[in-house]
Amino acid sequence: QEHYGGLNGLTITWIGDGNNVLHSIMTSAAKLGMDLRIATPRGFEPDFRITKITEQYSKEYGTKLLLTTDPLEAADGANVLVTDTWISMGQEEEKKERLKAFQGYQITMQTAKSAASNWTFLHCLPRKPEEVDDEVFYSPRSLVFQEAENRKWTI
Repeated sequence: QEHYGGLNGLTITWIGDGNNVLHSIMTSAAKLGMDLRIATPRGFEPDFRITKITEQYSKEYGTKLLLTTDPLEAADGANVLVTDTWISMGQEEEKKERLKAFQGYQITMQTAKSAASNWTFLHCLPRKPEEVDDEVFYSPRSLVFQEAENRKWTI
């Protein structure tokens, strides 16, 4: 909101694990007037109950929702590209399996080529290089440090 001046009409794209952070975005994006595009590997989709709620909100608020396994399809036209850790606390034993499943999901400048011309990047930190490469993470398009500061004030 700080960067774009508002959220209504933006497209937010999540590329990664169907985790709690995604669930929060899913239950709020439509209410804020944002289209939501989600790419997760098979077997790592968001919770089905949250997906049903999100579909209902999208209809109610007139926004679009896309669920896909293709990160490039999800990134198409996105204003905001978002990811989070692929290996959450308690999933350390699944690391090898998860890294294999998430091959091709790293956010790179190639991912962003089909995004909107004003695209930005968010990650709630801490970040691992397999999730987003250095070129995107440290680019002027990355708002991760402003995001972290904003979270500090809400805490």
